[in-house]
Amino acid sequence: MTRRKHAAHPNHERWLVSYADFMTLLFAFFVVMFASTQNNKNQAKEVSESVRQALEHGQFSAALSTVLGRGKHEARKAPLSKDATPERENPTAHPPDLAQSLETLQKGLDSDVKNGKLQIKLDARGLIISLREKAFFASGDSAVAPGSLPMLAKIAAVVQALPNPVRLEGHTDARPIHTPRFQSNWELSTARSIAMLELLRDRFQIPPSRMAVAGYAENSPVDTNDTEEGRAHNRRVDLVLLSAEGLTSEPKTSVVTPAVTITSGDTPPKGNPPAKR
Repeated sequence: MTRRKHAAHPNHERWLVSYADFMTLLFAFFVVMFASTQNNKNQAKEVSESVRQALEHGQFSAALSTVLGRGKHEARKAPLSKDATPERENPTAHPPDLAQSLETLQKGLDSDVKNGKLQIKLDARGLIISLREKAFFASGDSAVAPGSLPMLAKIAAVVQALPNPVRLEGHTDARPIHTPRFQSNWELSTARSIAMLELLRDRFQIPPSRMAVAGYAENSPVDTNDTEEGRAHNRRVDLVLLSAEGLTSEPKTSVVTPAVTITSGDTPPKGNPPAKR
């Protein structure tokens, strides 16, 4: 007698395999997420490494660990392929080395510094190049002297090579001025700053958007106003390559009267009263 073959029963529990795999993956995912939020980076690294080892050398294939991801610490160790492009650093994260620019200018303008035509220094505000009147301007005038152009060309080359904002700050001595063109030291100091900005813009192609001007009259001296030598040091235009800190600070003034600040492209204010003496 022929025995009837019974049809195979369908396996309705196969979903348990997929469900178990999904739960394992979900557990591993939360373990890695928890580890990544911990302050102890070494401990987080150990947890991530343990999960990776369990996935690769346990019951699960290496493909599952790829799905999960292996953590940032291993991504850094992984060698770059030929087609991979390394991640570029944010150019604003590391400010330019103004100390190197200081050294470049000191070497290129050594004789001019020794002759007292200018002064170069580096402080918290940035790289400050003091352009003294005797080399760059006639007395009581704002026109830039043609003989100063070789010095300005060397300075402009450094400015062009850096992204730092440029601030041109005019200063005078404490002696009052009253001419048909300049009614006060405020007007003279500001006019000299503007003249220097226009020269850097037109002759050396420094973008105007990088520059600003300010006039401080006699209110920010670097030397005494009681001697002719001291007054000569005070008559200057400071070209400042601003550092990050310099963007939020102003030079100290000796009086309460605020300085006149004019951004490139604005019209100078008229009728500024002379500072009290």
